Amino acid sequence: MIIELPQVGESVTEGTIVQWLKQVGESVERYDPLVEVLTDKVSMEVPSPVTGVITEILAEEGQTLPMGAPIASIEAKDAVESAAPAASPPPAPEQPQAADRIGVLLKDVAPVGPTGSGNVVIPTSRDTAAPVSPRRGSRRRRYSPAVQRLATEHGIDLEQVDGTGINGRVTRKDVLAYISTRAEAGEVQAVPAEAKSAQVATQPDGADDERLPLSPVRRMIAANMKRSASEIPAAWSITEVDVSGLVRRRQALKDDFMQREGVNLTYLHFVVKAVAESLRENPLLNSSWGEDAIILKKRINIGIAVAAPDGLVVPVLQDADTLSVAGIAVRATELTARARQGKLGVEDVQRGTFTLNNTGALGSYASQPIINHPQAAILTTEAIVKRPVVIGDAIGIRSMMNICLTFDHRIMDGAEASSFTNAVKRRLEAISDETGIY
Repeated sequence: MIIELPQVGESVTEGTIVQWLKQVGESVERYDPLVEVLTDKVSMEVPSPVTGVITEILAEEGQTLPMGAPIASIEAKDAVESAAPAASPPPAPEQPQAADRIGVLLKDVAPVGPTGSGNVVIPTSRDTAAPVSPRRGSRRRRYSPAVQRLATEHGIDLEQVDGTGINGRVTRKDVLAYISTRAEAGEVQAVPAEAKSAQVATQPDGADDERLPLSPVRRMIAANMKRSASEIPAAWSITEVDVSGLVRRRQALKDDFMQREGVNLTYLHFVVKAVAESLRENPLLNSSWGEDAIILKKRINIGIAVAAPDGLVVPVLQDADTLSVAGIAVRATELTARARQGKLGVEDVQRGTFTLNNTGALGSYASQPIINHPQAAILTTEAIVKRPVVIGDAIGIRSMMNICLTFDHRIMDGAEASSFTNAVKRRLEAISDETGIY
């Protein structure tokens, strides 16, 4: 049975193999975690759909694959039991051993992989030669399409390449290293650019530099940020908000709320409520670009950026406009805790329509966030600081906070963006000692 990288949503197109939790030959029960996979939304464990034994691992750790790609092969326990004969049949005539193949052998057809070309056994000159190297034995090996293409381009006999991948599988790095070795020995005239890049990457830097290998999460974040910055023509604005009433109200409620709900009531929970109501009033902010149309989102699902140990993640408060401040506090606290523990599910990070980031918790008083593609905008709340403010003809000390908005200029202009930030400002400044949270 072939195990495929599961589909987890329309917006998730590929995943990276982070770590195999089971190895070839190990028995697994149904629903046992097989492999840890990272997508641009979340890190997740893929469970085994059956009870059986892992016969082959088809995807290496660190490899990025499209959703639906085969990643492993399992011999299901039920299949083994049903295939067991009632009595021992007479011995069949000895046949040549199949070349490392599991399943039904098709005759008179060209062997193909799941995409029409993958995992094909490549006949080499050794298949027709009489002697076989004792080092390799009589077992024929299988190679990925990428390895096959690289070998064909440079005239490499893959039987000569030592594999360092899982179960001795030959990887692209192995082929590049082999090409480099041949070039140094004068067997080839030139080293391809990709091999040169690999050589440069492995060379130590100077004494003043240190290379930090990129984790899969950091690679994913980098790709998403680059995509957003290159595709979205972003504009930015900053709005000053007097949150003195909010500070007083939160101070009056927080102790009782902790005793009643068991969570800390923060300024952010009031902001989420104000943002959700303002998005309903300004629907362009709750949309995405569709090339030939603007796609308005009917649901208001607010993502809250969380600094987790492995990198930034954005769990989503579904239907945030239907929640009270108290409901937002309970749900957001739960999501944030799971995010920092690395226990978010795919459903916790999907369908976000707008993102909110509390950069003020880091001490920032102004920031320019990058839009969470393909959303239309992102808002940050900055540090609350006491400042002298002119009120009428007098000067008073007030608790002030900046809110910073980055928006997609294809979807809206400054007027629409300002209408939204002013709506948020109006709601936050209206919080008083009488404001309810339930």
